[in-house]
Amino acid sequence: MDIILVPGFWLDASSWEEVVPALEAAGHRAHPLTLPGLESVETSRAGIGLRTHINAVVAEVDALDGKPVLVGHSGGGAIIHGVIDARPDRVERAIYVDSGPLGEGGVINDELQADGDDVPLPPWEGFEEADLVDLDDSLRAKFRARAIPEPRGVAFDQQHLHDERRYDVPATIIACEFPSKLLQEWIAAGHPFVAELARMRDVEYVDLPTGHWPQFTKPAELARAILAAVDRTGQPG
Repeated sequence: MDIILVPGFWLDASSWEEVVPALEAAGHRAHPLTLPGLESVETSRAGIGLRTHINAVVAEVDALDGKPVLVGHSGGGAIIHGVIDARPDRVERAIYVDSGPLGEGGVINDELQADGDDVPLPPWEGFEEADLVDLDDSLRAKFRARAIPEPRGVAFDQQHLHDERRYDVPATIIACEFPSKLLQEWIAAGHPFVAELARMRDVEYVDLPTGHWPQFTKPAELARAILAAVDRTGQPG
């Protein structure tokens, strides 16, 4: 199985480096992505928006012969949902890692502080305590050293969707900060935060209690959760 791995904000393909070996050892083909504008700190991020990132992942899907599994971490969840909307018949499963699908008109996070075209990684005190669970001082230092400013347009642009067949693509939610029981309670209550998720017809929930970056804090457990979800697609590797 081809598994396309889309990182969250401030991260490139290398952020999956502790997850990829387990996927490949299981016989899958991992495709960790570095999205436009995330090539280096020096890269220009002018003119790069949410649709730029969606189109980049669509191109990866189109380049493959079969139907891949898409994995999106954090803001990458909005990106893979846009890809599913663009190619609903070309994706086997979507796996949202401490993230979820972003609906029509939504933005990933327009409250982040921007510096021109860049959104730098905020100071740690700008995050919630739940974000930082298990992210010890060593991991924080490594994260900050590798962090690349996110393009402002990716964080601030509205999501635009067109094809309701996106709701038919099977999805797995790997819940880290918020337990899956809470997510399902929000769905039952009609909370707008999970409105798009509530419309999806085939969703499974997997709890992986840790902070917002399980690829750093619980990489082995994250790899196992991804592999289990891939196995449940019923498709050979």
